[in-house]
Amino acid sequence: MRTGRTATRTATAVAAALALSLTAACSGDGGDDGGGASDKHTVKLPDLSGEKIQVAAVWTGPEEENFRKVLDEFESRTGAEVEFVPTGDNVATFLGSKIGGGAPPDVAMLPQVGVLRQFAEKKWLKPLPAAAKQQLNKNFSKGWQDLGAHDGTQYGVYFKAANKSLMWYNTAAYAAAGVGEAKTWDAYLKDLETISDSGVEPVSVGGADGWTLTDWFENIYLSQAGPEKYDQLAAHEIKWTDPSVKRALTTLGQLFGNDLLLSGGNEGALQTPFPESVTKTFADFDAPEAAVVFEADFVGVNVTNDTKAEIGEDVKVFPFPRVGAKEPVVTGGDVAVGLKDGKAAQAMLTFLASTDAAAVMAEQGGFISPNKELDRANYPNDVQREIAKALTDAGDDFRFDMSDQAPAAFGGTKGEGEWKALQDFLKNPDDVAGAQRALEASAAKAFEN
Repeated sequence: MRTGRTATRTATAVAAALALSLTAACSGDGGDDGGGASDKHTVKLPDLSGEKIQVAAVWTGPEEENFRKVLDEFESRTGAEVEFVPTGDNVATFLGSKIGGGAPPDVAMLPQVGVLRQFAEKKWLKPLPAAAKQQLNKNFSKGWQDLGAHDGTQYGVYFKAANKSLMWYNTAAYAAAGVGEAKTWDAYLKDLETISDSGVEPVSVGGADGWTLTDWFENIYLSQAGPEKYDQLAAHEIKWTDPSVKRALTTLGQLFGNDLLLSGGNEGALQTPFPESVTKTFADFDAPEAAVVFEADFVGVNVTNDTKAEIGEDVKVFPFPRVGAKEPVVTGGDVAVGLKDGKAAQAMLTFLASTDAAAVMAEQGGFISPNKELDRANYPNDVQREIAKALTDAGDDFRFDMSDQAPAAFGGTKGEGEWKALQDFLKNPDDVAGAQRALEASAAKAFEN
């Protein structure tokens, strides 16, 4: 999900934090300072008594409340006064106006890597201080470090991540059909046919929100075409009329072209928004409208907030089935950047790069960290631990959401660009060539090449 995409997706999904009891203390932060931390800090923070700092992010509701616990921990340990500034969905516009007016927040969370690059080129970002880079080198793989850099300068720390390569399934529906967790795309399709024969419509697709369709395509394309091609397509170094795109759309069409495999058929999928795609699968266990829904780790929040299903019992997760040699790992995330120089901003970025801050947030649920040194015992349930493990175990083998790397006109605008072209493809999955032409025309215009 971006903001408007990741954040719109995440904000929708994170309507409530996972209401599950905590099972472990944090690994990194300090006992007397609160925040649910353990007895040992992993990073030293300066005395900032009397200083004020603003931190901006798109988050609202329970996600904001959980992040405020991180900010409270920072206040407790430094003596600084921290103000949380909500940006609204259009983060770039909000921050651009603040910067233009000479009053930017000290630190901001950016949900799009493209915005980081844009801000860096405009000289709006401050390079990470040495202490933050030390934490970054210690706690993050090179892939996550590279996402926070531009033209050789490190600007950002990826505090929050999303694992966008997950199948969430109704355990009762799967058991009734006698199917399991498919490892390959072909096995997945066969299982869906078996589920359909059992009397349950197999897959719930939230096609009314075009971003969900980009995630379907990206997982297939990454697994099938490989990371090098993925990077080239993400940067529009190859065209959407490339044979690799044809192959991926044809593969996706094996699902979208079989009306019996989609809950409500193709028309029903096009009319289903993302939150409803989750409730269709888990709200009614006596008569589910679907057996499985694909999307990121934030599905778990919708399950907990909007249904009575229990994650780990009624609801389980398996990785997106591999189409090629490897299971894909597609991610999204929010990167912390400095918009002001100063001791307080530098200390906040250093804190956010540490396991201390990640542990405070992880305890609350509804959060995945790309921090590889974070003890997974801090997550409140086994499902989240497995999701986090898949993300960090991927090392540098993951790829960031392709649509979140594109100009918004192509990858993040409702009713336009990639969203519209893939919705049209869902409506008419036989027209692979037409979808390619529409995607390329829109991409060429947005990338101006």
